[in-house]
Amino acid sequence: MDLQQLEEEARQAALKDIQNMLQRPGQLEKVEQYRHRIARKKASVEALLKTGMQNQLEGVRVGLKQLETCMLDVREVRRRMAEVERLLQGVPEIYDALEVVREENTKHSQYATAMENLKHIFNVDASVQKTMALIDEDKLLNAHQCLADLENSRDDLLYELHKQPKQHASDKITLKRHFEKVDQVSQALEKKLRLIISRTLNTVRKKPTVIVTALRIIEREEKNDQFALQQQKVTNFLPPGRPKAWRAMIMDVLQAAVITRIEGSKLEERADNKLWLVRDLEILRQIILEDLRVVKSLCVPCFPPHYDIFNEYVKFYHEGLSSYLDNIVKSGLQGNEYVSMLAWVMHTYPGADLMSHPDLNVDVLKLSRPLLHPEHLKSLEDEYLQNMERNYQDWMKKTVDSEKQEWYSEQMPDQRDHYYNSAGPVIIFEMIDQHLQVTNTIHQELTFKALVLSIQQVELFGQTYLKNVIELKEHHFRNRDQIKYFTHYIITIVNNSQNVVEMAQQMKHLFWPKSRTEHYEDFEKLLATFQRIRAHAANYLLEEAFLDMECHFNDLFTVKWLGSSIAVDTICVTLDDYFQDYNHLLPANFEMVINEAQKLLAKRYIRALLSKRLSKSRSECDAITRKINLEAKRIKQFFEKIAPKISLSDSPLDLITTLSALIVADIELLALDLHTLLGSYPSLTEDHLVRLFYIRNDVKAAEVREKVQDAMKSKKSMVSIAKQDCIFKEIVFSDKLW
Repeated sequence: MDLQQLEEEARQAALKDIQNMLQRPGQLEKVEQYRHRIARKKASVEALLKTGMQNQLEGVRVGLKQLETCMLDVREVRRRMAEVERLLQGVPEIYDALEVVREENTKHSQYATAMENLKHIFNVDASVQKTMALIDEDKLLNAHQCLADLENSRDDLLYELHKQPKQHASDKITLKRHFEKVDQVSQALEKKLRLIISRTLNTVRKKPTVIVTALRIIEREEKNDQFALQQQKVTNFLPPGRPKAWRAMIMDVLQAAVITRIEGSKLEERADNKLWLVRDLEILRQIILEDLRVVKSLCVPCFPPHYDIFNEYVKFYHEGLSSYLDNIVKSGLQGNEYVSMLAWVMHTYPGADLMSHPDLNVDVLKLSRPLLHPEHLKSLEDEYLQNMERNYQDWMKKTVDSEKQEWYSEQMPDQRDHYYNSAGPVIIFEMIDQHLQVTNTIHQELTFKALVLSIQQVELFGQTYLKNVIELKEHHFRNRDQIKYFTHYIITIVNNSQNVVEMAQQMKHLFWPKSRTEHYEDFEKLLATFQRIRAHAANYLLEEAFLDMECHFNDLFTVKWLGSSIAVDTICVTLDDYFQDYNHLLPANFEMVINEAQKLLAKRYIRALLSKRLSKSRSECDAITRKINLEAKRIKQFFEKIAPKISLSDSPLDLITTLSALIVADIELLALDLHTLLGSYPSLTEDHLVRLFYIRNDVKAAEVREKVQDAMKSKKSMVSIAKQDCIFKEIVFSDKLW
């Protein structure tokens, strides 16, 4: 350390302090005061330094004194060790001289041990018989005391033999043979204890003292085992039969008893009762709940605390039940047995009905393993869904076959509230609802999987159903006399399809999780399939009706038609006859058929109008137009009569009057009329319009074609505003006018 540098730094610090203190003139008056204060501070610091130096010197003095004392102690130890070494030099001679004494001491020890155990040595058989009698009389504490005396005598004698430097195997064999019946007594007592412990749950209710006695004996033996093992570490001698490990033995006995009780609960097999598994699981629940109640209330006070007997019993029942259920699963389940097993394992077992019961309060999550391994549970769920799929396929095939058989029968379909229907869809959705209600008792994920599977199977059913409906239609139209109630069953099919759509939507509302979006396309596919069946069947109804009216449509716009209204009257009468049956359609289906019938009728009428059957003068066209308007009104009135509750606004029948007005239009203003018409109905083609004016022989086709083409040029930029425009897309002629 540089003292000069420190002194210089101190001087600089002092100058800086003086500069800070004497910055103003008024502070000069306090110079003396500052000097006294600094002097006091200096004196205080010097006093502290002196005290520190004195303490340090005192410590050094004490340390030197302790070192001096230690040096003296080391010298004394060296001197005494030298003395000990000198004395030990004579020990080998003394050891050899005392050889005879040692031999005599060994003999004395053996004789003393023999004298102490003389009674047992000469009375082994009598002691054994006495002990066996005590065991038979259930005086177990006395029996154990006698057994302990016999074992102690044998073990002491064997230990004396063990201590001899020269051991003879024949001596040990002789001694063990003499006491061999002691092992039989020990085995008999162990057998008795096994029997008592195996009946613990019954015995503890009636005579808990018997259990306590057995446990006292077991605890004594456990202490003897520990003593023998400790002695072995010191002497390398272990008495025969040790350690007995009776505590581990009784735990094995308790576990075996639990397994026997679980397996013995089974009263029935599948062949005896279809509900055998439900009954078996319920019996198990009652047995386990009652047994664990007994353990918690009666066994816990009897068993030593370190046995933790309640948790041990819980573990035994958990493991035994796990193995038992595993075997049941491996042997194979059927039908609703899957649901019973899954619901019991996932809800009943850990729930308030069993392990979480207020009397038990067992947290199954803290147990060493789950009741059934997650992979086994997943396998069960998969097998259940596969079984459900097979059932769906069987039931739906039977439903289709049953429906098909009814279609070709001589009986009318069933009615409910005046509407034709069959029980098939209702049965299917009742079956689905039952499955979903059952899976809902297990967990939502399984319910969702079952829901998706159900939707897929119903959609497949719909495809098969549609194929059969098409076959029914084709079979009927080959010979319309073969199927007596074709119309009635087609009405039934339309209603069934509507019912399936409605029930599917109800099912989705009840069971489809709002947060799930996957597999939604399956539901949409199901709806589309049955909407397609509904549309096909409705078209078959009208196809049959229009087949009967075909000849009357052929009479339209002929010379015969000009002088008579028979064609349209007959068409209305025929439709009225068919609609008497169509009244058995559900309201939504009836409205659909009404709308489709109007569309078909308008299309057939317009097609006849454009079929070039008449060609008349301008004056005659006025009469034709009036007749067309009257017939259009007649047809519309017919639909208003049979469907008074259905609005006929924007009816496709209005197209008839729209086109008829064009027939008598002024040719000079035709371009304007065509612009307006094509603005509403852009699907009208040049062929359609030229054919329409064919009926007027006073107008040249080339002139009409020119005006139509002019109007067509501006059609591309127009947007259809009439929903009936699609009719014109469906009216196509194979023959051309030019």
